[in-house]
Amino acid sequence: MERRFRSQFLHCILILLVVVNLSWSSVSADNRRPKNVQVSLQAKWSGTPIVLEAAELLSKGWKDLFWDFIEVWLRGEKDSDSSTAKDCVHEIVKHGQSLLGEPLASLFEFSLTLRSASPRLVLYRQLAVESLSSFPLVDETSANDLGRDISEPDRDISSKKDDHLLVGMNPISPGGKCCWVDTGGTLFFDVSELLLWLGHPTVLPGDPFEQPELYDFDHIHFDSSTASPVAILYGALGTACFKEFHVVLAEASRKGIVRYVVRPVLPSGCEAASGHCGAVGAKDALNLGGYGVELALKNMEYKAMDDSTIKKDVTPEDPRTEDLSQDVRGFIFSRILERKPELTNEIMAFRDYMLSSTMTESDTLDIWELKDLGHQTAQRVVHASDPLQSMLEISQNFPSVVSSLSRMKLNNSIKDEIITNQRMIPAGKSLMALNGALINIEDVDLYLLMDLVHQELSLADQFSKLKIPQSTIRKLLSTVPPESNTFRVDFRSAHVHYLNNLEEDAIYKRWRSNLNDLLMPAFPGQLRYIRKNIFHAVYVLDPASICGLESIDMIISMYENYFPVRFGVILYSSKLIKEIEEPAGEKADIGHTEEDISNLVIRLFMYIKENHGIQMAFQFLSNVNRLRGVSEDPIEETLEVHHVEGAFVEALLPKAKSPPQDILLKLEKDLTFKEKAEESSLFVYKLGLSKLRCCLLMNGLIYESNEEAVINAINDELPKIQEQVYFGNINSHTDVLDKFLSENGYQRYNPQIIGEGKDQKKFVSLSASVLGNESVFNDINYLHSHGTVDELKPVTHLLAVNILSRDGLKLIREGIQYLMEGSKRARVGVVFTSSNDDTSLDLLFIKVFGHTVSSFSHKQSVLEFLDQLCSFYQKQYILGSSFEAGSAVTFIEKVCQLAEKNGLPSEDYKTVLSDLSMDRLKHYLDRVSHFLYGQLGLEMGSSAVITNGRLMSLVGRTFVSHDLGLLESLEFDQRTKHIMEIIGGVEWQDVDPDILTSQYISDLIMCVSSSMALRERGSESARFEVLNSEYSAIVLANENSSIHIDAVVDPLSPSGQKLSPLLRVLWKCIQPNMRIVLNPMSSLVDLPLKNYYRYVVPSMDDFSHVDYLVNGPKALFANMPLTKTLTMNLDVPEPWLVEPIIAIHDLDNILLENLGETRTLQAVFELDALLLTGHCSEKDHDPPRGLQLILGKKNMPHLVDTIVMANLGYWQMKVSPGVWYLQLAPGRSSDLYLLKENGVQKSKQIIISDLRGKLVHLEVLKKKGKEHEQLLDSSVDDRHTVKKGDHNSWNTNLLKWASDLFSGNEHAEKSRNTLAENGKGGRQGKTINVFSIASGHLYERFLKIMILSVLKNTQRPVKFWFIKNYLSPQFKDFIPHMAQEYGFDYELITYKWPTWLHKQKEKQRIIWAYKILFLDVIFPLSLEKVIFVDADQIVRADMGELYDMDIKGKPLAYTPFCDNNKDMDGYRFWRQGFWKEHLRGRPYHISALYVVDLVKFRQTAAGDNLRVFYETLSKDPNSLSNLDQDLPNYAQHTVHIFSLPQEWLWCESWCGNATKSKAKTIDLCNNPMTKEPKLQGARRIVSEWPDLDLEARRFTARILGEEIEAHDLLPPKMDSSVKSSPEEDTEAKSEL
Repeated sequence: MERRFRSQFLHCILILLVVVNLSWSSVSADNRRPKNVQVSLQAKWSGTPIVLEAAELLSKGWKDLFWDFIEVWLRGEKDSDSSTAKDCVHEIVKHGQSLLGEPLASLFEFSLTLRSASPRLVLYRQLAVESLSSFPLVDETSANDLGRDISEPDRDISSKKDDHLLVGMNPISPGGKCCWVDTGGTLFFDVSELLLWLGHPTVLPGDPFEQPELYDFDHIHFDSSTASPVAILYGALGTACFKEFHVVLAEASRKGIVRYVVRPVLPSGCEAASGHCGAVGAKDALNLGGYGVELALKNMEYKAMDDSTIKKDVTPEDPRTEDLSQDVRGFIFSRILERKPELTNEIMAFRDYMLSSTMTESDTLDIWELKDLGHQTAQRVVHASDPLQSMLEISQNFPSVVSSLSRMKLNNSIKDEIITNQRMIPAGKSLMALNGALINIEDVDLYLLMDLVHQELSLADQFSKLKIPQSTIRKLLSTVPPESNTFRVDFRSAHVHYLNNLEEDAIYKRWRSNLNDLLMPAFPGQLRYIRKNIFHAVYVLDPASICGLESIDMIISMYENYFPVRFGVILYSSKLIKEIEEPAGEKADIGHTEEDISNLVIRLFMYIKENHGIQMAFQFLSNVNRLRGVSEDPIEETLEVHHVEGAFVEALLPKAKSPPQDILLKLEKDLTFKEKAEESSLFVYKLGLSKLRCCLLMNGLIYESNEEAVINAINDELPKIQEQVYFGNINSHTDVLDKFLSENGYQRYNPQIIGEGKDQKKFVSLSASVLGNESVFNDINYLHSHGTVDELKPVTHLLAVNILSRDGLKLIREGIQYLMEGSKRARVGVVFTSSNDDTSLDLLFIKVFGHTVSSFSHKQSVLEFLDQLCSFYQKQYILGSSFEAGSAVTFIEKVCQLAEKNGLPSEDYKTVLSDLSMDRLKHYLDRVSHFLYGQLGLEMGSSAVITNGRLMSLVGRTFVSHDLGLLESLEFDQRTKHIMEIIGGVEWQDVDPDILTSQYISDLIMCVSSSMALRERGSESARFEVLNSEYSAIVLANENSSIHIDAVVDPLSPSGQKLSPLLRVLWKCIQPNMRIVLNPMSSLVDLPLKNYYRYVVPSMDDFSHVDYLVNGPKALFANMPLTKTLTMNLDVPEPWLVEPIIAIHDLDNILLENLGETRTLQAVFELDALLLTGHCSEKDHDPPRGLQLILGKKNMPHLVDTIVMANLGYWQMKVSPGVWYLQLAPGRSSDLYLLKENGVQKSKQIIISDLRGKLVHLEVLKKKGKEHEQLLDSSVDDRHTVKKGDHNSWNTNLLKWASDLFSGNEHAEKSRNTLAENGKGGRQGKTINVFSIASGHLYERFLKIMILSVLKNTQRPVKFWFIKNYLSPQFKDFIPHMAQEYGFDYELITYKWPTWLHKQKEKQRIIWAYKILFLDVIFPLSLEKVIFVDADQIVRADMGELYDMDIKGKPLAYTPFCDNNKDMDGYRFWRQGFWKEHLRGRPYHISALYVVDLVKFRQTAAGDNLRVFYETLSKDPNSLSNLDQDLPNYAQHTVHIFSLPQEWLWCESWCGNATKSKAKTIDLCNNPMTKEPKLQGARRIVSEWPDLDLEARRFTARILGEEIEAHDLLPPKMDSSVKSSPEEDTEAKSEL
């Protein structure tokens, strides 16, 4: 019955649509048909093979999976029968997923469609090209091949040859070969040649020691030996040659002959040789996903659209533009077509009618209908069958669905819950957290999100392999590590000598003691005088050093000036500490041969303090400094004994009962004070503070020793103390010092362990090593403190020891000493590194040590035995070098003696050592070496400490037992304690109880903490659980998932538009546990969204099911409104620089009804480059503003350049995937500065291997002797005094500073050549530089007219600078031809908006910002001056006059607004209110024309100042309404403006007709009174405009091979009263 009814209903519809179709077809059918917009984004590099991308993706989690995939693919390759791209991808996915468990397998499939591994393959291409070009025989052919890759037309005007320097070109197959092996000395293209070399791998044709450089990302075969010669295979899986080479090299690797590395590359021309699926993805352009596209409804108040004819029917149609599964007013047409395919034409016509009626529906709502729109949206989403899909559709098509949403009846339960939640979170706020860690909504993109999810799933996978239960895994991944509190040195001891006590000393008795005074308001920096020991400033110093004695005077001065600080000192002798640090056996008997003056001073200080009080003791130290300062030799300021004795006598003389000289003699023999002095020095040694020479401990925080540091330390500490006082944690009875040091104090300082400065912490995951076959950890046994063998040890120290080095043995002894001192939380394991030079004696020692630890670690005396063994071995064999023939026998005898002495069975040792298998031991040592040097990346032969995955190389460093104690405390508190608590509470079910020993749990904690240390995770979290989620939340539960997503989303916000597709992708891909609380604005007064939005997400449908093509993802806007003007914006990940390359229509002003028969407007964008950004700092100084940086390859060091801003030391450069080297530019930058990177290096290696760009922190330091020189030399201030070619100028020796970051070199180079050849117009003199910006076809039309007007009024050379961000592809293709024809130079420049600078959201405001915010960094440094001219301006004078004008040393010159058009007085806002008061009589200037003295602009930091003003003002939505104009006018008290003569800018809106005849430029300002369209005003106001326009359009048509239609050639209609008048009268009357 129901089926019959549906059938009848369908027939009725079809009859209706026939009637409608007949009546509708006569009314502009084609123009009213629904139209679509389609957008795609291509990578600049050519496509990469999907199969190689799959191998790269697999290696992200487990490096060895790369090799497993190769074997799996090679085995299944011959069975492949895939005939399409989609089949191939399914096959690749099947092979890859066979190596993974769920949900990693699903994530792998999605990541493959996302093409996120493609940049890594581009990086390998760069290395492959370098490999081929490094050998002359290969170079000749490859150079020709590379040349063939650039077509002839590209060498002409539109050449892009420089881009090839930055984008990894695919190498052409050398001599038809698709694979080769690079050994550093030669290349092998044939397996037979390689086999010959493998027979004698050390005999290299080139330099035998010249090994190819390896990188962290390289795929090194797991069987490779680190000591073997390197052999790198360049080739692609799928080619026959790859299989041949791989089989040979893998076997050679297993035998230890070579260190086998694969760099996957499919050379151009080898696609046919790579099998059915090997080349899929390589032949097609790489279309990317993971970005958003916005079509915003444009404000057409001034009708800024080009009226020239639009070229019809040129957009290629895409058959995949109709989404028939989309609901159209209740009908799903894909299902109707399935049922009635014979009525396809009629059904589609009916669909078009329905769509057109939908699009013409009014979207204007009354204000009362808007009020609950947010709540209605939440209700629609929550009640939908697929809530994520519903939220996505509403947020991305809001203008089309707003009417239906507003008619929905609202459920009060939803509204009440949303309002209740908004008491805890601001309305409209969006948040997102992954496993408890907040993700920055502004920065998140699909690539970052997938990396974060992959990281979490990989951890979960590792933990499950370690037999940890799923519930515990969820706890581990969701736990938030404790906040890392400020590091304090616990210096509490009797060795601190306090000068004062604020609570007890009489001089402070009048001070108030109420701690609440700390909470009272005070001026910044004002000290609080409270009678309480709040601030403890303890100086650690050597009293014989200059800085130590100067610190004493500073302390006394601050004390006498009543600083509210308790001052104290800890004294030490540098000489004594140096003796302590001397390695055993090398201590010189210095203490007995030379007097230790420091020790003498400390002894005398202690004597005076004990007998005469602390005040006199400090006075004694001050006397020492004074006598040293007045010594006879003013240059020689070394402290001598007579200075000390004189100061002692002087201090004691007034009060001494016996002569001070007698006391001195007695003290020399008295050992009491000598022992105390040595104990004080030993205390400082244990604290680790002696290396700082003089330092200040403010409540345990470490600062330098100077007066400024005290003030800074007080200001740093004060907020923490105020907070504690406010919450009642500190009161009048609290000992502040004890509280702070008990909570966060450590009894040792070591910057390497703390991770300060250049000593950044480095972590490695140990899980893979523990879980791997033949794991080194299976053979490691651990040492424990006495009596703690069976206890759980959350901290594991692994000591990697080179047995041949003195430092290695010292490290073992320090580890033993550390355990002897007693540690209940840590265990120590020792792994010995091997060397080809190992003697049998070394192997005997290793065997004895290993046997002792494995068999007798529970024995009471095992630590003493091992310490004695190491001591004997060090003295006898390391320092003594006694390797005579019988030494092995002697050594065994000594071992037995020591064993007997310590109660260990000597016979056991004899048995073990007599049966010793050297080969087995050497095999084990090889595995250890592979683990340490291959997997962990340690330097060959170095010693290291690995603590729960924290890796510290000890090259050139000493490491003592106290450091191990500090390491234990820090790692336990910061990384391990919370993990131990979670794993300690596990109820084990599937694990054999016999295995659950304390060692098993300790191993687990070590693995888990090492893996979690590598997480890329934010430290911020939020309490989502406090929000209600019964009625207004989307809850998608999956208790088995390791991923939990918490989100708060306003669906009607830009954040909601972006988050909706991301959340939906996550759900489809991995089904996480999800809780999304909807948080819309509660009372709306305007439409929250005025745009359509699409987020481009790839899918399997991107791969063809009929051939081997890969189409790639696209953004499709189906059925867009025809009569609305739309503007297109791309929402790309922060590191992407994109530009349109195909766009026939004006993307700034999209009016779909103008498309004619074309159904789909298409636009193709290109990922031009990735962004390398950074912050540059100089210790104790402001950022080095103006520092020049260059980036390039090893053989081409300068490809890109930039300068450092003062704002945060920020800098940015354009890069592409590859290995790059960053260094200081030649000239003043490298003359004054050094790059501080792991010491001091010439360059810093930068690896770009993904689509996420890179943020780099650089530290520089001044060269010795250049500390006081300025980078920006003030002598350049007056350029008239600097001669041309003066080599003292700050940018001397600079190469032509025209980077790809700032400009298109290709265009500039081409234009210069053109000018040199043609000499167009005979232009002579100094070049005039003109800067402009345009967006949209209308303004590009204006721009051409402006260019012509400038050129026709000057005989001097002109160079135009255009911001390329918003120029259309047509204009960028056209401008080289125009430059050639009219004889001008030009350059395209750009600068990516910095992340730290407040962003504008409207396109127009972004364009305005580019006019003013980046003037100091967007132009090359060699450019001294530039004039900005608006695109819609017409120039009537020689711009050379303005260019040469003296602007009186000001950085900027603008024209003030003229005021003689009285009709506009009501619009002159600067004459009233805020602006009148702020300007204080200064003029308000117009921004359509201005001059920038770039030298002065940079020297005065004008750009930095403008950005500071902008950052302050722009956060207020009511500020900077005309950003480019308001900002410089507001800042002119700081960034001074020279006011240009009025005639330099005339515009009708503000100026009277009387001055028009004198105008040197005319600007087509918008008229707020008449709102006249631009084109209409241009023709009316400027008499020469139509002729210039016609000339520009004719030239454009000629270049494009088109003809201008007849009506375009007619002159514009003019008023008859104007025709007979002179020009001046014509212009005057046209204004009336």
